[in-house]
Amino acid sequence: MQARIRELEAQEAKDRHRWQQAHAGRRWKLQPERPDAMALLHRGDCATYPVVGGFIGRDEALIALEMPEVEPCRVCRPETGLAHP
Repeated sequence: MQARIRELEAQEAKDRHRWQQAHAGRRWKLQPERPDAMALLHRGDCATYPVVGGFIGRDEALIALEMPEVEPCRVCRPETGLAHP
């Protein structure tokens, strides 16, 4: 019985992790400007910048890309996820 409970808990943790990854992929995050680099917009699931201040929505990401001091991340290419509403 204990083995089955551990198995179900492990499966639940995997499912939760998959859901979080999928959900993050539909959001964006903004890496603040640094003295040596411009601010960067990332997809929510981009591993090059961990979530620090939380995620932003599609509208905010579109506005950020219009700003001259913000560049899209060259790794995750967040603009591709913004092409479709």
